[in-house]
Amino acid sequence: MEALLTEAFLSSLLTGAIVAAIPMLLAGLGEQMSEKAGVLNIGIEGMMLMGAYLGFFVAFQFDSIWLGFLGGIVGGMLVAVLMAVLCVRLGLNQIVIGIGLTLGVEGLTALLHHFQFSRTYPRLPAPVRADLPLLSDIPVIGPSIFSRHPIVYIALLSVVVLAYLYRRTNLGMTLRAAGESPAALDVAGGNVEGVRVFSVLFTGAMAGLGGAYLANVGAGLFIPFMTGGAGFIGIVLAMLARGRPLWVLIGALIFGAALSLTTALQVAGSNIPTDVIQMLPFAAVMLVLMVFGRKARLPAALGISYERGAR
Repeated sequence: MEALLTEAFLSSLLTGAIVAAIPMLLAGLGEQMSEKAGVLNIGIEGMMLMGAYLGFFVAFQFDSIWLGFLGGIVGGMLVAVLMAVLCVRLGLNQIVIGIGLTLGVEGLTALLHHFQFSRTYPRLPAPVRADLPLLSDIPVIGPSIFSRHPIVYIALLSVVVLAYLYRRTNLGMTLRAAGESPAALDVAGGNVEGVRVFSVLFTGAMAGLGGAYLANVGAGLFIPFMTGGAGFIGIVLAMLARGRPLWVLIGALIFGAALSLTTALQVAGSNIPTDVIQMLPFAAVMLVLMVFGRKARLPAALGISYERGAR
């Protein structure tokens, strides 16, 4: 027990929780908008993975992590364009297309990595951190939480911005109408297809940025299949958050802490079997689903294609 209270353990736990939570937070916030508009974006895992690959590739080629983030956004949006065309425009099954896109991107990024880097795994230099004055000087907590890459602060700020957008703007009401009653929005003069396409592209941008953060900041390199289900956890977060970005943040931190705990326990020299430690994140997902899953309320038209004039 004393090993779990050491500065090294707490620092490792907090640092790892933030690093693991940010990709899931960005993906969850993107998925939340997509679900509000009525599109169940199962392809978000593929968007994250494409963002991770293209984000790392651009950062490595141009020696600029910020260009890498831009590349990640573009990568995620490229997959999102396919999702928008096939599911929103053509009305194909969102679940089937989402799974197909994810599997396709997994194979494509693994193939591209093999041709580009063969069996080597080049690394990016350590990213620059931005220290928050005074807060970063707090022992243990300060360096772990308040001395992070600026993307972390941007992700946290996006929680506030999206919460305001959903509650205080016409766009928020339009998104809600597209997911709850697209026919009513259509009759009122709204563009259901346009709103849904926008939300899917936004999801792709956020997921791609999350993937780029995972590769460029979290790992410093790209490894095929490196997202490891983070996009699917983002879907869970969006469903359980009931339309509230703050709840997505809280859920991402919980899952991030569960993922970080596996490393932190090993740093502390715990005698708990490795298999049990590695099972903790997935146990946390199942526990949260059992406790909060029944109370989750999803938009009435979620996953249902809309065709103007159809009955």
